[in-house]
Amino acid sequence: MHLGDAQRPLYEIKANLFKGLAHPYRIRILEILSAHGETSVSELIAETGLESSHVSQHLAVLRRHRLVRSERRASIVYYRLAFPEVAELLHVARRLLLGLLTDDQAHGAAAAALPAIAGPGGAEPAT
Repeated sequence: MHLGDAQRPLYEIKANLFKGLAHPYRIRILEILSAHGETSVSELIAETGLESSHVSQHLAVLRRHRLVRSERRASIVYYRLAFPEVAELLHVARRLLLGLLTDDQAHGAAAAALPAIAGPGGAEPAT
């Protein structure tokens, strides 16, 4: 949360949270932290295959949105999820996505099985 969040409607605050999640590599980083717990930046670089500067930028966004916490030990910085609910949110999003994909496939298969609709003049449309 940022200064002034108490005066903002909850839906705006929620939208801001989702902005912090709105990149595939940020989701990937959160999934890694969810699966492995505390993880060093060098491990995140190895797991994602990103350049260190890109990982740092994504971690900065996640920190700004208070989704992760960091701790420096000697010369190594470790990250972890700030709240266990972040892992729950990722799990729910994955279930929702699987449901949507299954639904899309079912609708796609059902649509393909429908008889063709004749175009103007009774001709079947080109597909």
